[in-house]
Amino acid sequence: MKDRFQRFAPLLLMLALTSLIASCGGSLYKVKPKVDAPIVGGKERSAGGFTLRAVALLTDEESQELFEANLPLAGLLPVRIEMSNESGSPLPFKHVRFHLRDGEGREWKARTIKQTVSIILKTDEIYLYNPKARKKFEEDMSTHAFDLSAPLDVGRHRRGLIFFQTPNSEQVANQHGLVLSIEGLPQPIDVTLNW
Repeated sequence: MKDRFQRFAPLLLMLALTSLIASCGGSLYKVKPKVDAPIVGGKERSAGGFTLRAVALLTDEESQELFEANLPLAGLLPVRIEMSNESGSPLPFKHVRFHLRDGEGREWKARTIKQTVSIILKTDEIYLYNPKARKKFEEDMSTHAFDLSAPLDVGRHRRGLIFFQTPNSEQVANQHGLVLSIEGLPQPIDVTLNW
């Protein structure tokens, strides 16, 4: 029996590796292309020449549709943001900070795309993958992210997602009183996302 196993072990290993490599040629998850449409049904606030409209993607269906992943189960909440600049000068995002607090006053942590992808993979218990597939997944997700690298010019607007993680990395469930705050603008802006 032992001799039989030793004879077939290399073949089985090669077959497993071949199927793993073949199955991970693209992205780990199928991410929908970004549609740069205005936010519908979001809450809006203006201050200091900036207008912010935001809506939280609270349901599993919304995250499954966009990313083929259950973000609420992973403790992640994407917030879709649209910001307009009518202030008279460009806005560099170097000192701008986005904060999310829930009805209990707990601070949620903003997460980068790399951190978000790591959390999704850990929650889904995906440990073996082609590194190129992970990189493709990060690239696909980053197309949806709110761009903080370039200044927002006068008369322009920008849309995208900012990902937040629950305070104790618990599942997102029935969150009420979520307030998105933006600091680093001429005047801070607070938007209540839900009641």
